Amino acid sequence: MTGQSGLFVSFEGIDGSGKSTQARLLADALRAAGHEVVLTREPGGSDGAEEIRALVLQGDPDRWSAETELLLFTAARRDHLERLIAPALDAGKIVICDRFADSTRVYQGQSRGDLSTKVDALHQLMIGREPDVTVLIDMDPEKGLSRAKGRQGVEERFEDFGLPLQRAMRDAFLALAQKAPDRFVVIDGDAAPEVVAQRVLDAVRPALP
Repeated sequence: MTGQSGLFVSFEGIDGSGKSTQARLLADALRAAGHEVVLTREPGGSDGAEEIRALVLQGDPDRWSAETELLLFTAARRDHLERLIAPALDAGKIVICDRFADSTRVYQGQSRGDLSTKVDALHQLMIGREPDVTVLIDMDPEKGLSRAKGRQGVEERFEDFGLPLQRAMRDAFLALAQKAPDRFVVIDGDAAPEVVAQRVLDAVRPALP
């Protein structure tokens, strides 16, 4: 998966951080400025990956082990990369993805067990691609969980693990951002959506093709 000429932007954050809203707002702003944008999400984004999404995000919290989740998420990501992300980047488009590999590094690699070595090895073997820019929407875990549970949707398997997991995930995301400062931009999500959106746009603008 080499030779991409577009721009790959991912959004990360704990559940309820507002990253999905901000990904959409960024896509809207860039389209209004004349850019060709593909807005997608993980798990999902392709037909096969969307089927896997239902398996991993619904049901009892203990439905899958972290190891099994890792394999399922990687399979979904590989299909997504082949069928949507890589072709769009090859065509010079801006791809904005709601979650990517950093979520797997956090959710399965650190927060639910020490699988980071396996996560990294599988990513290198089967994915081999990092976003050009990763926007981390930082949010207080208690506020984020309250937001997420307030949606009352069916995809709440990870939220059902409770506040301790959200706290662990926030710490892990911030640690990743410190390790890759050239790729990560950390934005405070505890502000009005339009304020956060402007900060995101300002952070991404220097990387625009």
